[in-house]
Amino acid sequence: MKIEKLHHIAIICSNYEMSKRFYTKVLGFEIKQEVYRKERDSYKLDLSLNGMYLIELFSFPNPPKRASFPEASGLRHVAFGVKNLKSWKDYLESSNVSCQEIRIDEFTGKQFFFFNDPDDLPIELYEI
Repeated sequence: MKIEKLHHIAIICSNYEMSKRFYTKVLGFEIKQEVYRKERDSYKLDLSLNGMYLIELFSFPNPPKRASFPEASGLRHVAFGVKNLKSWKDYLESSNVSCQEIRIDEFTGKQFFFFNDPDDLPIELYEI
């Protein structure tokens, strides 16, 4: 028995339109499917990157806030591999996304930095 691949990451947002715009317009994810679930008063947005399904973005009425940043038990952050890390940082900052400084991974020598989505979910971009 073995796990074959990561299937998707589920994210619950507090402002659906803002998060939809952030993930599609700023980060460049493509909409695979968008469904409104009336019984839950909730949207489910399936997002892909380079044809690979990666994120389920959910909206629910009044979701609780994240416990702490980023040291709460559970998922710490989501990381995406990118080329041209500095260009990505410049692009995000020009899109009014606040970014931390670029750091060097002491084990791999690769560069990375963190920023937050509209609900303060920490996202890492890692040089590939």
